[in-house]
Formats: sequence, structure tokens, C-alpha cells
Amino acid sequence: RFFDVGIPIVGEETALIAYELSEINGKNIKLDLTRILRGKNVELKAKVKIEGEKAIAYPIQLTVLPYYIRRSVRKGTDHVEDSFLADCKDAQVRIKPFLVTRKKVSRSVRKSLREKAKKEILEYAKEKTVEEIFDDLIKNKLQKPLSLTLKKIYPLSLCEIRSFEVIKSFELPAEEKPKKAKKNSEE
Repeated sequence: RFFDVGIPIVGEETALIAYELSEINGKNIKLDLTRILRGKNVELKAKVKIEGEKAIAYPIQLTVLPYYIRRSVRKGTDHVEDSFLADCKDAQVRIKPFLVTRKKVSRSVRKSLREKAKKEILEYAKEKTVEEIFDDLIKNKLQKPLSLTLKKIYPLSLCEIRSFEVIKSFELPAEEKPKKAKKNSEE
């Protein structure tokens, strides 16, 4: 049988095939967002969770496809890459920014771009939940202000988050910690 799975982050539904609804719990879905984002080749990976009688897919990874990046890097430009872990309000995530300068630049300029981008993204992620960050990445609300900030160091032709992935969620440990605190206070 086909079961409808809602993907609220992009406002779409898809269908998965299984014998029972419980079988699709925990399955991963890959969704190509190229048409939704008007040509920006992005792939969304989501995990299905059953809530009541409905199946809902929550995003776990957003990746810009390699051929889009290859197409945007031109001869006579430099690119800056980085990869780091960041803590959000409800999860730990791995963020990989990708920057392309307009001309060739020195190593010190690339280093300062990398450090400034990391600092800005870490500050941004600290005060947001994972759902909000995924939504902002899809709507380009993170990349545009970041590009304008980094423009002061050196103008960029592309400022993109190449990969955004949820490493681990903090929901379960946050519920366990208050219980342990009560045990310690009773002793």
C-alpha cells in the first residue's frame, strides 16, 4: 500500500510503499529541491516519523550538489571551504560553508574569510533551532547576510552552505538531566 508522507519544511507530500504504516517509521527520503529553489541544485534528506495516524518527514541533511558548485567556480577565482560542528538550541550540526571570490586572492584573505564566516555562522546557529535553520537555508536567509558581511573583507561571487547535517539531537539528554538532578538533591 502507498502511505502519504508530509514534508512540512517544503510544504509537499510524497508517497512511500509498505504493508503497514509502522514499517515506514525511521525511513530516509531524498528530495531534489532544484525546481523549488529555481535552479539551485540542492538535495534534502529527511527522516520519517509516525505521529498518530500521519507520517511526517523531518529534515536531517541539506546538500548542494557537486556539479552546481563546479559550475559556479570559474577560472581566475579562488574558493574557500570549511567544515565545523556547531551547537543549535536543540541539536549538534555539521556545517560546511563554500565561498567563491571574484578574483584570485592571497592565502591571508582566504583565511580571514574562513574565520569570519565560521564566527558568523556559529553565532547565528546558537540562537536558532534546527527547523529554523533548514527553513532559512532554503529561503536563502542565512547566505545573503553572510555574503554582505564577508563582502567587507573581499567581494564574493558565491556564498553558499555546501552541506548542513544534523549530527545528534539534544532532546533526549535534556529530559534526562532534570531527573538526575532530583536524585542528587534527595541524597
